[in-house]
Amino acid sequence: AELIDPAIKGTLNVLKSCAKVPSIKRVVITASIVSVVYNGKPLTSDVVVDETWFSDSRFCEKNKLWYMASKTLAEEAAWRFAEEKRMDLVVLNPGFVVGPLLQPSLNYTSEVVLAHTRGENIFPSSIYWLVDVQDVAYAHIQAFEIPSATGRYCLVERVVEFPEILKTLNELYPTLGLERNHSFPLINDRCEELHKPLKRRYQVSQEKAKSLGLSFTPWERSLRETVESLKEKGFLSI
Repeated sequence: AELIDPAIKGTLNVLKSCAKVPSIKRVVITASIVSVVYNGKPLTSDVVVDETWFSDSRFCEKNKLWYMASKTLAEEAAWRFAEEKRMDLVVLNPGFVVGPLLQPSLNYTSEVVLAHTRGENIFPSSIYWLVDVQDVAYAHIQAFEIPSATGRYCLVERVVEFPEILKTLNELYPTLGLERNHSFPLINDRCEELHKPLKRRYQVSQEKAKSLGLSFTPWERSLRETVESLKEKGFLSI
């Protein structure tokens, strides 16, 4: 009730409004990578996820992944509506968006990164599909303006695990004390993991996204710029 209904109705409300305006030639929707990867297929290290993947709403509902279900059902509804109305629809599927903040307040993703600086993970998963906010914004413009843009576009720079994010933060900002701060049990639990060799994870294809002229920002730089933005706006003091 809190996630699925608003996602579907909100998406369709906008599309219905667009369909009433003859001068609108194309609609670009911001969906999510979670409407791509949650289908029950094993995500082993040799897997490359691409735009042909679709999450299974029944799998999401069965596993009580309500946010994933809401994004999946909303995108499915959008494609059905676009086909019915013969609307030129382009869908972008970004991962977990990080980078500098425009607004003066915290949003959910910046709250998650702020928690990372304390060694905490408030995200419901230990796996992150990271992408820079500036790359996502640029992709929207390109998807709208390039005539040949079509279908879906996965926008993920790298699939990263929480311990790797902690390790990178510790290297960028040693004064955070992520390895020696005993105030947070989670950090102590993760200390050993910070020094383990990193496992190779599955990948998300960038081939189609690069056809929009997109050159992905390395996730480490995006993470650093997020932290610097949090410092600048007074949410973090290091």
